[in-house]
Amino acid sequence: MPHHWSNIFSRVPAWITLLVLAFATPAHAESDVLGPGDSVRVTVFQNPELNTETRLSQQGTIRIPLIGVVDLQGLTSSDAATRITNRLRDGQFLKDPQVTLTVLQVRSRQVSVLGNVARPGRYALDDTSNRLTDVLAMAGGVTPSGDDTVTVITHRDGKPEKIGIDVSAMYRDADMTSNIELKNGDTIFVQRAPVFYIYGEVQKAGAYRLDKDTNVVQALSLGGGVTPRGTERGIRINRRGPDGNLARIEVTPADKIQPDDVIYVRESLF
Repeated sequence: MPHHWSNIFSRVPAWITLLVLAFATPAHAESDVLGPGDSVRVTVFQNPELNTETRLSQQGTIRIPLIGVVDLQGLTSSDAATRITNRLRDGQFLKDPQVTLTVLQVRSRQVSVLGNVARPGRYALDDTSNRLTDVLAMAGGVTPSGDDTVTVITHRDGKPEKIGIDVSAMYRDADMTSNIELKNGDTIFVQRAPVFYIYGEVQKAGAYRLDKDTNVVQALSLGGGVTPRGTERGIRINRRGPDGNLARIEVTPADKIQPDDVIYVRESLF
């Protein structure tokens, strides 16, 4: 660098330098803290024998040559590097240590995915994969038997909250405002999609997935239609009421089907 440029930079006020560094540093770099299971790389400048690549223990500690066990749980990457630097300097192992700590893999921030997904389990969050759809994708997606609306149980400010999110509506309406950011300890539960049952004089009796606003005619078509011996007149549904008791009701072709309805198609008398 030319000498006159060095003189210019030497006269730049310190607060300007700090301001530039603040804007040059990504906002997320200091927002996440270390925890058990995170993999890190510690690099000590000009001292390769002290370089360490390891994973934080269940107690949130790592072991560094010369200084031994160091507790890093709850620290950011830069704070962790500062702690290691101070230990090396205060222990008089190095006169002016320069330490950097890089997070290789995040394992301490995890969410649980349960229910009707391809691969239920626990999944790690990172800066690029922390949205609801990201985690569902890591779990292999919702199975055909899974409901369109998933339940997310969060623990914000120490208080549990249950949120229902219609994932299919997000893509159908091209509106991702409900694609919430997940936090450590959150749980996603995909329950079984509602079904209805159809039997009697239909081509394919059985259980069928109940989509929104399905009516009797659409339900019959899913069952392959009425057999030549059947009739669409006097179709009955066995429906469980709020009190838990079953009621037998007659319906019209335009009536909406409800979850767990049992549709019965009678045989024609003529």
